[in-house]
Amino acid sequence: MSKIVAIIPAFNEEVALGSVILRTLQYVDKVIVVNDGSSDKTEDVAKLAGAEVISHSSNLGKGQGLKSGFNFVHAFNENNNYDEFFSIIVTIDGDGQNNPDEIPQLVAPIISGEADFVNGSRYLEGSKEDDTPGYRRVGQKVLDKATNISSGLNITDSQSGFRAFSKKTIPFFKLNDSGFGIESEMLSDAAEAGIKVVEVPITVRYDLDGSTENPITHGVGVLLKIIKDMELRRPLIYFTLPGFIIFLIGIISGIWFLNDYLNGTSINFGPTVIAIMLIIVGLFLMLNGILLDSIRKLINRKL
Repeated sequence: MSKIVAIIPAFNEEVALGSVILRTLQYVDKVIVVNDGSSDKTEDVAKLAGAEVISHSSNLGKGQGLKSGFNFVHAFNENNNYDEFFSIIVTIDGDGQNNPDEIPQLVAPIISGEADFVNGSRYLEGSKEDDTPGYRRVGQKVLDKATNISSGLNITDSQSGFRAFSKKTIPFFKLNDSGFGIESEMLSDAAEAGIKVVEVPITVRYDLDGSTENPITHGVGVLLKIIKDMELRRPLIYFTLPGFIIFLIGIISGIWFLNDYLNGTSINFGPTVIAIMLIIVGLFLMLNGILLDSIRKLINRKL
C-alpha cells in the first residue's frame, strides 16, 4: 500500500493551519509543516495538531519551503527500508483554501499508474471556475499561457499549490525559485524530464485568502520569472522570435527609408542607418537563440 506524506509550507498561518493538518491527516500517513520564519504561533499550532515541523529562521519564500520539505522526504526515503518509504508526496497550502477531502482524487492517478505528477486545477470541467474573482482569473490566464509556452504543456491552472507527486519525480525538480514562481518552475522541470503530468478538478475557497502580497505585484513577479526561465528552456522563443521580429522591422523600414532617400523624398540617411542596426541586432538574437537551443538539446541528449 502506498504511503503518503503531505508537505505544507506555512508563513503566519496559525488561524487555519490546525484544521488543515487535522483534515489532511485523515488521508495521509504524515504531515510535514515547513514553518517559513513565521512570527505568530504557526509552529506551536502545527506541533499540537500532529505535524512534524521544519523551521526556517527567517522568511525564505514558498519555493524554499517546498525545497526543505522535498529534501526531508528524499532523505527519509534514502535512510529507511522500502516498507517505510513515502511513495506519494502531496503539497497543500496552509491557509485553508484547499480542501483536504480532495486528496484521494488527487493521488488516484499516481496510485493507478496513470501519472507521476498530478496538478489540482480550479478550471477543469467539474471545478467551480466562477468562484475565482475576475481580476485573479485574468492574471491566471496570462500566467497559464506563459507557463505552457515555457514548458510545452497544456495546463489549465499553472499556479495551483495543491498537487501530488510520485517519489521518483523528486530528483528532477531543481527548486531554484524561492518564491511563488516555484509552481511554474516545477511544471517546466517535469516537462523537461518527460514526467507524465495530468490534472484533476479541485475546489478553492476565496473567503479564506491569507495572502499578504499584492496580487498584481505577485502576478507580475511570477510572469517575469517565467519569461526569464525561457532564456535557457526555450531560447528559440526568448531570443530567436524577438530577433526575427526586429530583423523584419529593420528590413521593411530599411527598404522604405532607402527608397525615400534614393527618390530624393528624404535627404537624411540616418533612418536607414537605424534600420541597418535593427537588422544586425535581429540577426544576432536569432543566431544566439539557435545556438543556445542546439546546446540545450545536446546537453539533454547526453543526460
